[in-house]
Amino acid sequence: MTMTGIAAATEEVQGKAHKFDLDERTARFGEAVIGFAKKVPRNPVTVSLINQVVRSGTSVGANYCEADDAVSKKDFRNKIGTCKKRGT
Repeated sequence: MTMTGIAAATEEVQGKAHKFDLDERTARFGEAVIGFAKKVPRNPVTVSLINQVVRSGTSVGANYCEADDAVSKKDFRNKIGTCKKRGT
């Protein structure tokens, strides 16, 4: 699949082509992580864990956007690999 093919991948959903909007999905994911983090009770143990979860959860979107702007296929694969690694 090409760089453009990844960003504009489609699937059949109820007979219609559905475009994967990874920019939007990663942004929503980051917002969901922040929403979750706000609900976790803060105490000396959880503060640093909450901060790390928020940093990791929101970096996925930033890494994806950087990969989507890659200048070559090799650059894209490298940057999307970083995105995948950070998301797991």
